[in-house]
Amino acid sequence: MTKMGSKNGVTETDPRFKLLEKIVTEEMAEVALALEYRVHLTAEEISRKCKKPLERTKELLWELAMAGVATVKREGEEDTYWYETWVPGIFEMVVNNKENTAKYPEIGKAFDDYGLMRNPIAAGNFPVGLGLMRVIPIESSIDGSSRRASSEEVSKYINEARILSVSDCSCRTSREELNQGCGHLKEDMCIQLGDAAEYYIRTGRAREVTKEEAFEIIRKAERDGLMHSIPNTEGDGHTHAICNCCGCSCYALRAASMYNNPDMVRSNYISTIYETKCVGCGECVEVCPTNAIRLGHKLCVKDEVKVSPRTEYPSDTEWGPDKWNPEYRTNRKETLETGTAPCKTDCPAHISIPGYIKLASQGRFEEALAMIKKDNPFPAVCGRICPALCENACTRNGLDASVAIDDIKKFIAEQDLHNDRRFIPEIKKSYDKKIAVLGGGPSGLSCAYYLAVEGYQVSVFEKEQEMGGMLRYGIPAFRLQKDVIKAEIEILKTLGVEFITGVEVGKDITIKELREKGFQAFYVAIGAQKGKKLSLDGEDAPNVIKGVDFLREVSQKEPAAPLGKTVVIGGGNVAIDVARTASRLHHEGVQMFCLEERDSMPALQDEVHEALEEGIAIMNGYGPKRILTENGKAYAIEFMRCLRTLDDNGKFSPLFDPEDCITVEADTILLSVGQQIHWGDMFNGMEIEIHPNGTIAVDPQTLQSSIKDIFAGGDAATGPKYAIHAIAHGKEAAISIHRFVHRGQSLVYGRSNKVFVSVDKNAVDFRGYDTVSRERVYTVREETKTFGFSDPRGILTPEQIKNETMRCLSCGISVVDPFLCVGCGACSTRCKFDAIKMEKVYDAVGVDFPKLKPLIVKNVLKRKVRIAKKKVMRRILG
Repeated sequence: MTKMGSKNGVTETDPRFKLLEKIVTEEMAEVALALEYRVHLTAEEISRKCKKPLERTKELLWELAMAGVATVKREGEEDTYWYETWVPGIFEMVVNNKENTAKYPEIGKAFDDYGLMRNPIAAGNFPVGLGLMRVIPIESSIDGSSRRASSEEVSKYINEARILSVSDCSCRTSREELNQGCGHLKEDMCIQLGDAAEYYIRTGRAREVTKEEAFEIIRKAERDGLMHSIPNTEGDGHTHAICNCCGCSCYALRAASMYNNPDMVRSNYISTIYETKCVGCGECVEVCPTNAIRLGHKLCVKDEVKVSPRTEYPSDTEWGPDKWNPEYRTNRKETLETGTAPCKTDCPAHISIPGYIKLASQGRFEEALAMIKKDNPFPAVCGRICPALCENACTRNGLDASVAIDDIKKFIAEQDLHNDRRFIPEIKKSYDKKIAVLGGGPSGLSCAYYLAVEGYQVSVFEKEQEMGGMLRYGIPAFRLQKDVIKAEIEILKTLGVEFITGVEVGKDITIKELREKGFQAFYVAIGAQKGKKLSLDGEDAPNVIKGVDFLREVSQKEPAAPLGKTVVIGGGNVAIDVARTASRLHHEGVQMFCLEERDSMPALQDEVHEALEEGIAIMNGYGPKRILTENGKAYAIEFMRCLRTLDDNGKFSPLFDPEDCITVEADTILLSVGQQIHWGDMFNGMEIEIHPNGTIAVDPQTLQSSIKDIFAGGDAATGPKYAIHAIAHGKEAAISIHRFVHRGQSLVYGRSNKVFVSVDKNAVDFRGYDTVSRERVYTVREETKTFGFSDPRGILTPEQIKNETMRCLSCGISVVDPFLCVGCGACSTRCKFDAIKMEKVYDAVGVDFPKLKPLIVKNVLKRKVRIAKKKVMRRILG
């Protein structure tokens, strides 16, 4: 090996030396030095060159082939051998020897280090089309008129190959060894063609596949947001492999993203966004491998929507570390600084709201549902109970009234609920790994849904007898019918999720026992199902009941005893639910008392309005002082007037007037002043970090706790919030767990930061837009004084949906940075509105490797001239 390095001028610190140091002996190196670049020599010819016995030469050649240094091919009655380029070539082949790479970590690191060494040198020196690897567009993204030749079509390479194989991705293998994986796993990723396929199959690096299997691998890669690239060293129209790449692991794409040198890998195409068609849904942003696409806006008159102007490029500027982006795997941005659609920004799950509204306007309801379920598996549920933060943020509020986003979502989901064939997402893979979800509420079920879609064996443990958590036991039926919950949960069963009810983890089975049963990760999402106490005199009386306990009891069966005069303490949404539920039972009137004034109550104003409409008396500005009891039973409660709820710093700090008191008679007192988490015995004997407020301490992005295989989300991590927050956590936890259970995967690399910026609504130009009344659902009210438990709210009609979806201003838009775009076409495959076209802007062709050097030298000289001219102009103008 030392001899081999010495002859090629490679020192012992060079990544090429490190790659081969452990796997190439001195004797193997002597034979390797007799190989020639792409000249097929027999063992006998090589034996004569290296002056070794023929049989020994054959043995050493086979060892070199197995190691990845030599390529072998059966020609006639004997094998021929040669060597390839370092990259793409020897590095990939060496890394793809699984046994050696696992045994010697230096191999994976050497591949990484070689790119870090060579990329700075390459910046600006390779013209478009001459990089050693080259992006090839996703075929469906380019139309026939714009294709230069069939060499820009994936199908051409597959259809013409005499033999095909599929192997692990060498880049991802290297990343895995460095614990830098991005969740895009290495298995069955790279397709080899012809001689390369034969070599890979014969040396155990790959398995043979049919053309049909190869196209299915391509389809799945594109489904998962991956792009294609090819080794570009054999001349135009020829290659030996098709890689299915991501921007977060691919070493070739690192040239574009880390070194800001996309010319090194780009195709002949650039993405173009058609403003009149784009709705700013952001689906394209998610799959762009180089973060070249970001969300902007259409309506703001204060800030023009554009990417930052560029005055320097690698082709005309000295390109050093000050031009690089070393943190490209963790600093992706979703929006431009000038912001984008507020609905998508303010939704905790960042659902593609503009997208599904547009699809609904076109009657494409199944596609709209699929778009919603990509981020929220319970649209029918959320269409009924969501706080509609998106509507509060809607730009249209500045013109007339917000778009009825929740009602549109509810309509879309309702179509699915009544379809003979319901929407079931495609299960991507099949992993022999078991995941336990602890808690069957919205967060736990969301995590289970996304893990099941990914292909995991998921078991949900729920201590109650039915799934749903607070959806099932904490939200009254007049707001959320139980058949709606059941219908959406049934989809999880179809996906293979196992439901284990009536089991309390920690009491009936421990996490340790679950580990012993083969569960490799845990998502804790038990919710905040325990009501808080006020520490008042008389609070322990039997007719003083916590609101959440009351709702749970009613959800299972109607209380037998009449409530009589009922007082509800609290001003949040749960308190409203408690009061409205009490009003439907035997009672003599329901009164609510809360600290806040009417316009600052924690409850949503729509919910407050519903309560008032149902005859519930809301007494604002009062806090409880004590509960009066007689013979152990409460008969009244004394309230003090609350003078303020916030201190000068905006923190909750109620101030009471102890002299201004009222006494209110009550037969039943329902406390709804907050919720807390009851861990029980779940973490007995485990040193997990718990915050003083009882929530689990987790990483805010990955949701990993202080115990590595335990993740937590929803109320368990944040305290009581809305279901949509819990759902968003469930998906993020699924992403983390998928990475955690596979060796060498980072929980953060290549992950969306979900940092969206909203457009400045004060600078929106509404000229040209007419005010249009918002469509309203018809609410069925009962004639009786007490309302029933059926949901009285209707659903928009198809005609109303048509009218309401047209009210959307489509204020967001995708914006492409043409410099960063490498022309892969992944964005085009995600666009549902034909708003993205791949425009052919180059006409470059690849060249055979021996012809490459003079072209590079020529370009280097031209670049030096351009840099010199630019410096002179700056001095003249400066």
